[in-house]
Amino acid sequence: MSRALPLSPETIADLPKVVLHDHLDGGLRPATIVELAAEVGHELPSTDADELGRWFVEAASSGSLERYLETFDHTIAVMQTADHLRRVARESVVDLAADGVVYAEQRYAPEQHQQRGLELQEVVDAVQAGLDEGVAEAAAQGRSIRVGQLVTAMRHADRGHEIARLALANRDRGVLGFDIAGAEAGFPPSRHHRAFATLRRASFPVTVHAGEAAGVESIEEALHVGGALRLGHGVRIVEDITFGEPTEADPDGLEHARLGVVAHWVRDQQVPLEVCPSSNVQTGAAESVARHPISLLARLGFAVTVNTDNRLMSGTSMTTEMTRLVEEAGWTLADLREATVTAARAAFLHHDEREVLVAEQVLPGWTAPGSGRHRA
Repeated sequence: MSRALPLSPETIADLPKVVLHDHLDGGLRPATIVELAAEVGHELPSTDADELGRWFVEAASSGSLERYLETFDHTIAVMQTADHLRRVARESVVDLAADGVVYAEQRYAPEQHQQRGLELQEVVDAVQAGLDEGVAEAAAQGRSIRVGQLVTAMRHADRGHEIARLALANRDRGVLGFDIAGAEAGFPPSRHHRAFATLRRASFPVTVHAGEAAGVESIEEALHVGGALRLGHGVRIVEDITFGEPTEADPDGLEHARLGVVAHWVRDQQVPLEVCPSSNVQTGAAESVARHPISLLARLGFAVTVNTDNRLMSGTSMTTEMTRLVEEAGWTLADLREATVTAARAAFLHHDEREVLVAEQVLPGWTAPGSGRHRA
């Protein structure tokens, strides 16, 4: 019966959501950037918040991952003090909760926030303080949300092991997992093999950006060198799939699709794919949302999840991502529900905590859309 409900943006906005791939430095409010930039003397493309917001989306829509990453020069510049980091983290949580998100993992690279003298631990502490404040503020507004940190090392730098040890030092203080990010092509996971080995020995969760700007080899290294439990994006796994001849009954050739070794591994092990539709189109990893590989991968049985990546750069939200999949790719309520439950079960939480998340925070709101039962 729920499938027949009209999937308007308003209906989708009220659904409880889970976001696993959301960058803290990619989700700032434009007005906050303007205010903080003035405090630190950083020059922006525009000091008008609306114009600045449009600039970020336009600059990030060049079709190049490298150009996309350049936009972070402006957000990172205003995230160099404990007070600024705390404010950005707090506002991010409040904004996610207002979008119906009940569970989020916020990722960022502490090494990028030391330009004004902060120690790595001070960065982590400031972010955690902001996340805690955001959760409390959301609760005061009647919304329940749980948020954890994913500590990221930059692929091109040589601080992977240091950042891995930082993550482990904070595993009981809000840090849920480890990631590597940045320019993917030319900077494979094997550059950080020592960090990944340390994390595996410590039984600590890892996700790796892979299969966005580089192909199947990058995904293979993320899995077997990095020990990734999830793949950040991962959409280019489709390059390891040969589709059958299209027919009227099977226009995408799914019935006779043949999977390569890596694609089989990803599907067989149900490795969650942290897919970010709008962002993938901007960086050239997908042609359009309508023809995004996420739909084919979902129909083939891969464990796909829907994410925002960088809300500022894509001018997006979880509601927007889901709405685009419905309107442009023909997704149903059942499709969105499956991706959301998959995300909740892939959270870097203990098994019993994931079960509570699914049973108490996610499923009730999807069983009765519009009930608002995901609210506190």
